[in-house]
Amino acid sequence: MAATVAPTVDEPAQPGSTRRERTGWYFYDWANSAFQTTVITVFLGPFLTTVTELAAGCELGADSCNGYVHPLGIRVAAGSYYPYLISLSVFLTVFVLPVVGAIADRSAHKKRLLALAAFTGAGATIGFAFVTGDRYLLGGALFLIANISFGAAVVVYNSFLPQLGGPDDRDAISSRGWAIGYLGGGLLLALNLVAVTVLSEEGNPQRTLDLARWSIVSAGVWWAAFTLLPLRWLREHPAAAAAARARDGNVLTDGFRQLGHTLRNIKAYPLTLFFLLAFLVYNDGIQTVITLASQYGTEELKLEQSTLIVTILLVQFLAFGGALALGALARRIGAWKTVLLSLVLWTGVIIAAFRLPAEAPLPFMVLGGCIGLVLGGSQALSRSLFSQLIPTGKEGEYYGFYEISDKGTSWLGPLAFGLVFQLTSSYRVGLVSLLIFFVLGFALLAAVPIRRAIIAAGNTPPRVL
Repeated sequence: MAATVAPTVDEPAQPGSTRRERTGWYFYDWANSAFQTTVITVFLGPFLTTVTELAAGCELGADSCNGYVHPLGIRVAAGSYYPYLISLSVFLTVFVLPVVGAIADRSAHKKRLLALAAFTGAGATIGFAFVTGDRYLLGGALFLIANISFGAAVVVYNSFLPQLGGPDDRDAISSRGWAIGYLGGGLLLALNLVAVTVLSEEGNPQRTLDLARWSIVSAGVWWAAFTLLPLRWLREHPAAAAAARARDGNVLTDGFRQLGHTLRNIKAYPLTLFFLLAFLVYNDGIQTVITLASQYGTEELKLEQSTLIVTILLVQFLAFGGALALGALARRIGAWKTVLLSLVLWTGVIIAAFRLPAEAPLPFMVLGGCIGLVLGGSQALSRSLFSQLIPTGKEGEYYGFYEISDKGTSWLGPLAFGLVFQLTSSYRVGLVSLLIFFVLGFALLAAVPIRRAIIAAGNTPPRVL
């Protein structure tokens, strides 16, 4: 199956990087995207909430549950357990990711770190096979391990990007990886949704819960199995300094020391920090749209669950083409201008969503298709653009900070949306409040002197930006 989706686009040969190696890198996106789509986006929230409600004494399939659980002696409403876990995982991730990045930079064996993080996360996901009955604590612990490991593996994975191509080719490489990731994540999600639809029994909530659990497990198996491809095809490219450090000292303790050194000296690259600030703002808007789209569709537009499922799949598969299309555009006009253009398109998406009629599935699905076309490209090109702003030899650390900007602040947009809704009781007005993230993000990114920032980091700018 893997061979059927390998990129067929002719790629320029890069010193020290082969087509086989780049294809292996692409397939880690294919492997781990299953966790993001099948587990996080669709199945885990409802599954773990139902398990927690059972632990709180509620009946399976009940319309509402006002029960409480007491993890570590803390009184928690059953419906709040999963959101609290997400917040805790984000909090822990903020501390873990830069350390993982620093260790990756000190190690001459980054593939081993990728394997450790990926297989730990996949193993924890497969462990949901044992989350039966009311074992909500086990489910919570496995989620924390899987989600933190997911972020750690992404940091190591991203740090390979500067080794795979020169400044003029990273946009295309990053876009192909992101596109293949959307294709893989969408394929497994489609298979699981078909299985749930075919095998579910009306009036049998236990069967639905079991199907959700095995769908989660399937994502762990997929993640582990396809991680074998990048581990086989990627090659180590340790810098001479990194190899010497690996021989001379303990990589773990040296990694902590190196992180402290980087934190003290990061102010030497203010333009890189300024880009991270811009990314933090506009990416928060993107993540909030993704997170709240289903709620907006059900609560404000009164759409059926089947419409939402079709739209989710539409976004996944169109994001494959969108990532490749914006990657091709970036080759002509540059990644910086293409990301700025994508933020204009995101602004149009928000305005169009505000004007969507209620109980009209087709316009919602069309808008979902538009999101898919712009989503993959804006994320992939942000990743490749940041690779130009990283001092050589510190890719892991800086991608650790990048992942914090990607995931560690993803509460700002939902908070703004929630506050506006609380004041206005309108999901439409709450959605419009997200415009500030795209407008401000555009202004901040446009203010970054990107060519000067690349040179300041000690790198050679690509021909077009």
